[in-house]
Amino acid sequence: MNRWKKAGIVFIIIFLVIQIPAFTPEKNNSDEEPVDDITAAYDVPMDILMHLYNACYDCHSNYTKAYPWYYHIQPVSWWMDWHIREGKKELNFSEFAAYAPGKVARKYKEIEEMMEKKAMPLKSYLLVHDEAKLSDDEYRDIAVWAKKMQEDVSAKANAGQQP
Repeated sequence: MNRWKKAGIVFIIIFLVIQIPAFTPEKNNSDEEPVDDITAAYDVPMDILMHLYNACYDCHSNYTKAYPWYYHIQPVSWWMDWHIREGKKELNFSEFAAYAPGKVARKYKEIEEMMEKKAMPLKSYLLVHDEAKLSDDEYRDIAVWAKKMQEDVSAKANAGQQP
C-alpha cells in the first residue's frame, strides 16, 4: 500500500472517530432564567429587540435558538462553538444588566459602531442564516438606539445614578 493510501485511511479513521458525540461541544442553551438580560435593566423597544434576537442572540447570549444539521459534523461544531464563546466574551446580552455602567456605555458605543459599519453579523454567519440579515434601515435603527442608550447611561453614570 502506498504512502498516500495509508495517509488517506488514517485521515478517514480520525475523521470518523471525531464524529463520536463525546467530541461535540456542549450547546449554548442555558436553563437558567435570564435575570441579567439586557431587557431587565434597559429600555429595548420591541422592534430593536426582535432585530437583536434574529441577528445577534445566537452568538451574543446564553441562548442559541437552533443549531443547523451540520453542527454535528466535526470540526464544524468546534469552529461554531469557538465563535459563540468569542462572541459571548465580547458581548453577552444575557448578562448585559450585570455589566458595570462604564462597560455598558462602551458596549452601546461598540454596538453603534458595528451597526454603522455593518460589521455584524459576520458575513460567514449570514451565508447560512438569512433570518439574521439586517436591512439598511434596521442597521440604522439599532445604531440610533445604541447611541441614545450610550448617552443615557453615560449621563446617569456621570450624575452618580444607576441605570
